[in-house]
Amino acid sequence: MSVTHKTITPIKNDYNGWTNYATWRINLEILGHIQWVEEEIEILNEEMLEDYVENAVFENNGISGHLGLMEDYARAFLCNVDYREILESIIENFEYEK
Repeated sequence: MSVTHKTITPIKNDYNGWTNYATWRINLEILGHIQWVEEEIEILNEEMLEDYVENAVFENNGISGHLGLMEDYARAFLCNVDYREILESIIENFEYEK
């Protein structure tokens, strides 16, 4: 049985100024390099960030089918990401650079 991100309670720990390690790492390695434009910022929400990250992690892996335990661990890690915190950081940085 595969673990889904909706069934796990996020872990709340402080890490490098972020809510937790997962949030910090996803922002750093997947979302941090994106140059957002104003049209994107206006419609951007937590679900869109989550979908983008899940696509980057699960759809672009070059392997078809279920990945088993590796996927379960990855999904458990991703459920701890605080997408609201990343969204607020993106908007704050965008406004600062404007």
